[in-house]
Amino acid sequence: MASEESFVVLVHHRGSIKRKTRSGVKFTDKDPLCIVVKPTTSYDDLVRSVLMKLGLEGAKRVKKFFYRIPITVLQDTVKYDCFTIGSDEDLQVMFLCRRQFPEVRTPELLAKLVDVVSSSGGSNRNATTEAAAAGSSSRPAVASSSVPVYEPAVQPVASPSFAVDLNDGVGDVVGSVDILPNALQGVPPVGVGDGVLGDVEEDDVEPDMIEDDSGDEVGAIEPALAVGGSSSGTQQYPPHFSSLDLDAMRQEGVSGHSVGFGARDAEGTAGLTEFQVGQQFQDKDEALLSVKTYSIRRGVQYKVVESDHRRYVGKCSEFGNGYTWLIRLSLRKRKGIWEVKRYNGPHTCLATSISSDHRSLDYHVISAFVMPMVRADASVRIKVLLNATAAHFGFRPTYRRVWMAKQKAIALIYGDWDESYNELPRWVLGDQLTMPGTVAILRTSPVRVSGQVDESQAFFHRLFWTFPPLIQAFRHCKPLVSIDGTHLYGKYGGTLLIAIAQDGNSNILPVAFALVEGENAESWSFFLSHLRQHVTPQPGLLVISDRHNGIKAALEAPDGGWLPPSAYRAFCIRHVAANFALTFKGKDARRLLVNAAYAKTEVEFDYWFDILQSKDPAMCE
Repeated sequence: MASEESFVVLVHHRGSIKRKTRSGVKFTDKDPLCIVVKPTTSYDDLVRSVLMKLGLEGAKRVKKFFYRIPITVLQDTVKYDCFTIGSDEDLQVMFLCRRQFPEVRTPELLAKLVDVVSSSGGSNRNATTEAAAAGSSSRPAVASSSVPVYEPAVQPVASPSFAVDLNDGVGDVVGSVDILPNALQGVPPVGVGDGVLGDVEEDDVEPDMIEDDSGDEVGAIEPALAVGGSSSGTQQYPPHFSSLDLDAMRQEGVSGHSVGFGARDAEGTAGLTEFQVGQQFQDKDEALLSVKTYSIRRGVQYKVVESDHRRYVGKCSEFGNGYTWLIRLSLRKRKGIWEVKRYNGPHTCLATSISSDHRSLDYHVISAFVMPMVRADASVRIKVLLNATAAHFGFRPTYRRVWMAKQKAIALIYGDWDESYNELPRWVLGDQLTMPGTVAILRTSPVRVSGQVDESQAFFHRLFWTFPPLIQAFRHCKPLVSIDGTHLYGKYGGTLLIAIAQDGNSNILPVAFALVEGENAESWSFFLSHLRQHVTPQPGLLVISDRHNGIKAALEAPDGGWLPPSAYRAFCIRHVAANFALTFKGKDARRLLVNAAYAKTEVEFDYWFDILQSKDPAMCE
């Protein structure tokens, strides 16, 4: 059988991964191994073959493989991404892609080799479970780093409404790597430069004087609050409740950040009314949040004197005019935490003007406060969040600022728009692997910069998908399908097209979906051609739709398969009645029209039609 044929895999074991090349991902090793595999080869078999050919059995182990996975074909150029293989299930992705992409007959892998730990320090097993844990990180193996099998884009049409970077990520240097001692494997905090762990703690020395010539306002430097999870991990979305739980305001935020007032001391106690020298924070964002919250709750203003990746200094806006409030925080490099080094308090100056808003109450602070409420109910209204913020802080921010805070909270919980579009290829391939028979056709269009095609990225154009249970269920439904589209109101807009069937009990069943740039002849042809090919091949089908010209053009195309006797068209009575009501006012006339349309016999139809004609002959023209 063809499925049992052996083929060659190029396995690189040195070099690195080079991204954003003309073809996407590329391996730099020029001397790969040639390993013969077949579709029944397991992950352990592949590992043993590589180590045996290198003569490193017992000395090295394969932590994981990086697969140069083909993702699309643009103008006869194959684009590649990087997929991590750490289990038998991940390895099946390579076999699937080889069948789907006949242009790429020789797959390429890059093996990440590490030293085998001695018997006193661990085991030299190269079990599948170890490799799976190393390769798939915190995500399921199916969707961890996968990209879908694309159909080549035929004469793609650019859609500037959608922009997706298909090569998101940075270069990974792999190869033979020694295991470092645990003390050297720590990751420095965000914002700390290279070489921090080996530097002398200069921040422990307090300067004698801080100059008072800076006019920077507190809003000048506002790092984003690094809280919440990333959309790249598996998310268990919370249910959206119909009512808002205001008790969530008093719950702790994400990542251990307290949304209450004041700082935390060395024991982690929250709610202090004043800062104290020696108080510590997990990162700079948490420290800034506490300083801003302190300023807001006291109704005072302060200026930023110094702010970088190692120090933060703020002082009273009236510093030098009889007021001495000052706070200085520094990064403790060896511990990776921020600590209050100097504090002159409390902040006792009086506000120079009366305002219902506070400039320190920016959308970063509001986002941290409303995070639990948004997590509990993502559909919570902006006015509810605005009122809750005003009640908690005593100041009323603008509507737009609260809207921005909610958008940031949603992005931290669910991922932002760009991340969501970049996850589409992985989501598609995940469905194809977990549910064999899933149909997903993803089309992209090239990006042009100054008239030149940018090979490093592509625009999202269209996506059609359906699932095997829907295809099978339609065979037992009535021979009709209703099609329509609805506008999407997200950042990139677009239109969702859907096909609905009806079973013998008049229950509706969605059978196919498409995400397109809008309703036009080309997008409807894309949707209806795949609907006909994959879901509704039966002859004599009835198509119910509105009178959109794009649908009309797609159904009347000679090669579309929707012309009689293969298929017939009828108009949706809801749309007909809506158009009818624009000309003929009154509920009685509309009711008569609907009754005539729903008549199951010719006699019943004539009865209602005659009544309608007797009221106004123009209604029946």
